[in-house]
Amino acid sequence: MAKEKDAVMVSLIQEMAKTGRYKRNQGKTARQVTSIAIWFVVGVTAWSLYDYLYLGSDLADALGVSAKVLAMGISGAVLGIGLWFGYRVVNWPLFADFLIAVEAEMNKVTWPTRTELKRSSIVVIVLIFALAAVLYVYDIIWDQMLALIGV
Repeated sequence: MAKEKDAVMVSLIQEMAKTGRYKRNQGKTARQVTSIAIWFVVGVTAWSLYDYLYLGSDLADALGVSAKVLAMGISGAVLGIGLWFGYRVVNWPLFADFLIAVEAEMNKVTWPTRTELKRSSIVVIVLIFALAAVLYVYDIIWDQMLALIGV
């Protein structure tokens, strides 16, 4: 089991150094959405890191550099590495095959019509409010019962 995990990590590390795309015409939508989601998370992380290093950290003073330069350098490096990772991970054969299979299965799904979706949504919303009302009534009843016995 440990050898399999090591092989997977070595495969991922080797994949990060490549520039080509794996099965480029298959699973395009799933790969693009996954890349965009990864890039969004990386962008927010880099932005938060920049704010933390520029505004709230004493690391720049300890290193003797400008806080803005340090914050831009580190957050820029995180952003660059993260963007590259987001591009490469969707072309890693193990993950790319998974995304291709996901897109193939999603194409088999029978999606509801707009009217079915509206009716189903109304049923779910009404049931949620009904269950909330029932729980509220139970809460009042239990509160009164426990108050009567002094708990």
